Amino acid sequence: MSDNGKREKKKESGFSVVRKTYKYFFPIAWRIHKGFFFASAIRTVVGAIQPFVAIIVSPLIISELLGERNIARLIVYAAILAVAGPLLSFISSWLSVVNEKYGEKFDNYFEEKMSRMVTELDFQVTEDKNALDQVEKAKTGMDWYSGGVAGVFSPMFEIIGEIFTICGTVALIAVYAPWLFLVTLIVAAVNAIIQNKQNKIEIERFGQLSKINRAFGYYGWQTSDFRYGKDIRLYGAKDLMVERWNKYTDDSIAIWKESGDINHPLDHLKNVFNVSRDIASYLYLGVLVLSGGISIAVFTQMIAASSAFNSSLGSLLYQLQDIVKRCNYAYEFVKFAQFPAAIQKGNRHIVDKPHIIEFKNVSFSYPNTDVKVLDGVSVTLRQGEHLSVVGLNGAGKTTFVKLLCRLYDVSEGEILLDGVNIKEYDYNEYMNLFAPVFQDFKLFAFSVKENIVLDGVCADKELKELIEKVGLADKTASLEKGADTVLFKSFDENGIEPSGGEQQKMAIARALYKKSPVVILDEPTAALDPVAEYDIYRQFSTLVGGKTAIYISHRLSSCKFCDRIAVFSEGRIKEYGTHDELICIDNGIYAEMFKAQAKYYN
Repeated sequence: MSDNGKREKKKESGFSVVRKTYKYFFPIAWRIHKGFFFASAIRTVVGAIQPFVAIIVSPLIISELLGERNIARLIVYAAILAVAGPLLSFISSWLSVVNEKYGEKFDNYFEEKMSRMVTELDFQVTEDKNALDQVEKAKTGMDWYSGGVAGVFSPMFEIIGEIFTICGTVALIAVYAPWLFLVTLIVAAVNAIIQNKQNKIEIERFGQLSKINRAFGYYGWQTSDFRYGKDIRLYGAKDLMVERWNKYTDDSIAIWKESGDINHPLDHLKNVFNVSRDIASYLYLGVLVLSGGISIAVFTQMIAASSAFNSSLGSLLYQLQDIVKRCNYAYEFVKFAQFPAAIQKGNRHIVDKPHIIEFKNVSFSYPNTDVKVLDGVSVTLRQGEHLSVVGLNGAGKTTFVKLLCRLYDVSEGEILLDGVNIKEYDYNEYMNLFAPVFQDFKLFAFSVKENIVLDGVCADKELKELIEKVGLADKTASLEKGADTVLFKSFDENGIEPSGGEQQKMAIARALYKKSPVVILDEPTAALDPVAEYDIYRQFSTLVGGKTAIYISHRLSSCKFCDRIAVFSEGRIKEYGTHDELICIDNGIYAEMFKAQAKYYN
C-alpha cells in the first residue's frame, strides 16, 4: 500500500491523465452504449452549423432592405432565419435529452461496477486507510464532480464543434476585420490562465474533501440507521453523533468557502476582460463602417461572426481545461479499478481428496504496524480432525483463522495445503474450502432461506433438515411465511427481528449449507442460552460430520468435543494436546482457565 501511496503523490500531466482515462472508459462505453457517441457526433455537427445561420442570413436581409427590397427574397431569408435556427435548436435539445438518458445508463452501469469492485477487494485492503480514501475519491469523482462517463466525453465533442465554428468564423473575419483576432486572442489567453488557476483550486479541494466526505457519510448514516437506535438512546450518543456530523459539515463548507473566496474575484476579473473585449470590438468595427471599409450588412455579419468566434474560442479553451479537470476526477475511478492486489493469487487447481493443512513457523503483523499478532505458529490439521482454539482476548485466535481463510497473507513462514503453499492455489477454489462463522457475522434483509443459501439453490427438504439441525424448526414453523419470512424491517414492514441466538443459528446453517470440507466456528454459541448451547455441543459431531472443524470459544466446556486443543498466548501456541492432557499440566494456561470457569458451575 505504501508503494501505491507514493504513486498517488507523483503528479501526472494533464495529457497523461486524459489519455489513460479515455483508454479505460472508451472501450467499455462503446461496448455498452454506442448510441451515445452517434448522438453526440450528430449534435456536434448541428451545434457547429447553428451560429452560421444568423451569420450568413442576417446580412443578406439587411442588404436586401438597404438595396432592392425584393419581397420574395426577404420572405425566403426570413423563413430560413425563422425556421432553420429553431429547428437546429430543437434537434440539439432533443439529442441532449437522448444523451442524458445514456448518461443515466452509464451511471447505473458504473455504480454497479463500483459495487462489484468494492466487494471483490482483497479483505486486507478494506482496512487500509489509503484504499478507503481511494474508494471515496472514486465514488465522488464519478458521481459528483466528473459528470460520469457522459461528462468525461462530452467536452471532447464540444471541442470538435468549437474548432469547426472557429475555422468558419476566422475565414469570414480575416477578409474584413483581421484586427479582431488580436483583441479576442489576448482576452481568451488571459481568461484561459485564470480558468486554469480555478481548475487547480477545484482539484486541490477535491483531494481534501474525499477524507471529510467519508467521515461525514459515516456519522450521517449512523444517526439514521435504526440498528444503532438502542445504543444511541440508552447512552445519550445523539449529541455526540450530531456534533461530529456538524463538525464535518462545517469543515466541508469551510473548504468550499475558501474555494469560493478565491474564485469569485477571478470570475469578476474575467467579466471585466470580456466587457473590455466587446467594447474594443464595437469601436473597431464602427470605425471601419464610418471610414467606408465595410457596409452596414458586413458590420452586422462581423458582429455576429465576432460573437460566435469569441464564444467558440472561449468555450474551446474552457473545454480543453474542463476535459482535464473532469478526467482528473474520473481518473480516481481508474486508479481504484487498478488498485494493486494485497495478496498473491495463483492458478493451481485443488485436487478433491482429504486435505492436510499445515502452519509452518507463521508470523503476522497487521498492515502498517510492527506488532507481531502471531509469532512462529506451527500446527498441522488433518482431514476430519476437530481443533479447538482457545486463549485470552488478543492472543491471536481470530487472526489465526483469518490467515487460514486468506483474508490476509502471512508476514513470515507459510501455510501449506497438501504440502503446497496456499498462495499457489486458485483463490476462488481455495476459498470454497472454508465455511466460517465469525464473531461479527452479518445477516441481510433477505428471507430466512435466502440468508442461508444466498445465491445457491436449495431443495425444501434439504433446507428443512438444516433448519432442524441448528434448532430453528420451531421458530420458522411459527412464522406465517416460514423460511420465506424476511428479516428486519429495512424493506418489509412485516419483517421480523430475530434474537441474537436465532441469528447465530442462521449463520451456522449458512456455513453448513456451503458443504465446504472445513468448518470454522468463531464463538458460535456466544449469543445462545445454556440449553441451546448444550444442544449445539450435543449435536456437534452430527452438525460437522466428517468435516475438518476449527472451533474458537471462550467457553472451555466446548473443548471436550474436539480432538485437539491449541492454547494461544501472546501470539504463540503455548500448549497443544487433548483436554485430558492439558488439564493435567500443573499451572498450565488451559488448566487454570478451565478451573476458573468451572468454579462458577460447582
